[in-house]
Amino acid sequence: MPPSAESAFPRNGFKKIKAESNIATIDVGGQLFQTTKQTLNLAGPDSLFSRISESASPQLAPPFIDRDPELFSILLSLLRTGNLPSKAKALDLQDLIFESQFYGIETFLMNSLSNPSHFDAFNLEKSLILPLNGRDSPSAIATTPFGSVHVAHGSKITSFDWSLRKKSTILTQFTAVDSMLAISPRLAAVGATDFSGLQILDLVNGFVKETLNWENVTKTGSTVQGIGSSPEFLFASFESARRNSNSIMVYDLNSLSPVNEIGHYEIYGAEINSAIPATKLNWVSGYGLLMASGSHSGPSGVLGNIKFWDTRSGNVVWEIKENVDCFSDVTVSDNLSAIFKVGVNTGGMFFADLRNIGAENPWVPLGERKKVVNGKKEGSGCKIESHGSQVFCSKGGNIELWSEVVVGSKKSSKNGMEDDRLFRKNLMGRMKDMGGSRITNMAFGGNKMFMTRKDQQTVEVWQNSARGF
Repeated sequence: MPPSAESAFPRNGFKKIKAESNIATIDVGGQLFQTTKQTLNLAGPDSLFSRISESASPQLAPPFIDRDPELFSILLSLLRTGNLPSKAKALDLQDLIFESQFYGIETFLMNSLSNPSHFDAFNLEKSLILPLNGRDSPSAIATTPFGSVHVAHGSKITSFDWSLRKKSTILTQFTAVDSMLAISPRLAAVGATDFSGLQILDLVNGFVKETLNWENVTKTGSTVQGIGSSPEFLFASFESARRNSNSIMVYDLNSLSPVNEIGHYEIYGAEINSAIPATKLNWVSGYGLLMASGSHSGPSGVLGNIKFWDTRSGNVVWEIKENVDCFSDVTVSDNLSAIFKVGVNTGGMFFADLRNIGAENPWVPLGERKKVVNGKKEGSGCKIESHGSQVFCSKGGNIELWSEVVVGSKKSSKNGMEDDRLFRKNLMGRMKDMGGSRITNMAFGGNKMFMTRKDQQTVEVWQNSARGF
């Protein structure tokens, strides 16, 4: 018996869709979209996309969402590729953020727009100026891996989220904050050189969660000289209120309970150079060491030391005593396996190879060796930081960018190390004419670089123009 006309064609048209179809059809504001359930499930089990995937069925009408279809198409493309399409730049970023929060995929948007892997030092341009309330200039900056930033100015701390929306401004107990480190998006370790104790602040609700103190021999208060961290530990450099002793405390980063005390020094008589407190703490993950550096200005000039600590044993692995052209600032790069400093007297750049730990005179000048002119400290006020495989050094209102040049063939010294490592200086991308007053702070978060200037009540944001909104 020949088939009837009714049975010759599927009821839903010429293309038959099986009940277990992987295709999901969604009606957003009257516009139909089709995608796979696997794509929707990429958003995670707590997202609206995941719930749509569970409810979508060819036997039922497409689920309806009363939202903007243009914004939905952008977020669907983000799920499919992990990146925003170029047409997203025509839209307002805040609209995309609100929409991503509605669908439960703000993390995807954040990863696309503020991923640290997207940082490109050679293609940076000023993208935004963050204004601060009041008359105080920024004294410290703390960033998180995906680009949220906390800025201390006077007794206040202002926080901006990853999209650089202002979230809060809180009032602290400090006259001015000298050291600050972000522990999480809402918590920061904060200290000052004229106020006792390291405070753990809740930057959302504006209260002191905990205060960490160092009990010194004289039983006086202890001020914070520097803060650092590793994935496991929080480090704080303390100095007694009488300035005759100092130490570095190691705390568990989660419980904030003390784990160890290293570098405890007491000053006896006039031997002040024997106990210079560390004012900068950098964790060197590739070596599992803490670099602690500090300097002191006295009658014989600026003296300092750089020590590499094994924080578990409390032993110094390597110490560099700075007697000639002491650092104005110093940093360490894991990627480059080197320490970098800017000399306070000459303003010259130097590096020391970490793979040659133990050398008596490790510093190698970058570029031509400079001389001191009329006793002027050319490097005073210069700042230096490393990020990725580049080193950034502020000189007045400009920044020099130093990168290692890979040479085809290199000679090896007797100890097997490479001789004549070559570094080249550039001006960052579009920063050649940045100008302005002296740079006082530099920090990196996500794909952004933040900087502040003397007597300015703002924060400059520099980022890769190809990815900026």
